[in-house]
Amino acid sequence: MAQHVIVWEFGVKPATEAEFVEKYGPEGIWAKFFRGGQGYVRTELVRDVADRGRFLTLDYWRSEEEFKSFREQNQAEYKKIDEQCEQLTEAETCLGSLLGQTDRAEILGAKS
Repeated sequence: MAQHVIVWEFGVKPATEAEFVEKYGPEGIWAKFFRGGQGYVRTELVRDVADRGRFLTLDYWRSEEEFKSFREQNQAEYKKIDEQCEQLTEAETCLGSLLGQTDRAEILGAKS
């Protein structure tokens, strides 16, 4: 069964890396917040080996609709957490929404 995956890229300030990992990791404030949503599966945090200040988060949901519904119903709390965490980063970019497979993830519409 395919899952909806939202991928974010972060440029993290060097002095805040430990706090960033704590807040954005699988047991962090974002994952705990998402756990309240129907359809949330898990969050992964990965770090670039060449650029130590570059991180990606991958938030897995059963469907795009469940994620969108959660975000719409929880806009105020989403914004509050985002504002609390923004001092940890120099840059934040949504890289896209992907369709996750059990053995691969592909950008919707992309050709291999």
